[in-house]
Amino acid sequence: MTGDGELTDSRRRTLLARHGEALDLFADRVHTIRPRQWHDPTPCTDWTVRDLVNHLVVEQLWVPPLLDGASIADVGDAYDGDRLGDHPTAAWDRAAAAAREAFTAPGALHRTVELSYGRTAAHAYCAQMTADLVVHAWDLSRAIGADEHPSKALADFTRREFGPYAGSGVPGIFDAAVDPPPGADSWQRLLAQLGRRV
Repeated sequence: MTGDGELTDSRRRTLLARHGEALDLFADRVHTIRPRQWHDPTPCTDWTVRDLVNHLVVEQLWVPPLLDGASIADVGDAYDGDRLGDHPTAAWDRAAAAAREAFTAPGALHRTVELSYGRTAAHAYCAQMTADLVVHAWDLSRAIGADEHPSKALADFTRREFGPYAGSGVPGIFDAAVDPPPGADSWQRLLAQLGRRV
């Protein structure tokens, strides 16, 4: 994945820039959600708009403790269930700000974190989180009728990160690939490989 390999200072700056852009992209979509849309369906099976945003909030909430060296067992069920409360947009803003601060802390990307599949370089974790934000921003955009194309920089980053694994249909990670529509661009073809019907 994009996060693999030596983390040079240039790569660190680029990764943090892409991660910040991905957070901003998803934040823009969250702030676009109209009150009546929170219970609308999304391209993610069995998830409403609220469920999708809650999923991303929970993912951001995990970042600070993992980068601080906590194990999955240490965190336990602290972030289970609905974390949005009565003010879902504010919940996203707080979680995203905490994740941004954790990843940009001095030395953070040189650490190692414990993920569900084992010990992982923190910069690889950041790269995965960045690509995940971009794909889920498409899911949210489709659900609420917003622009479905990220910037070229984010689209290229996500293709490099997820492209080698797209189409694999790994349960819980990627859906089975579907056929892209005629005339699909490279971003839309990647989404189709990730099981999204564009």
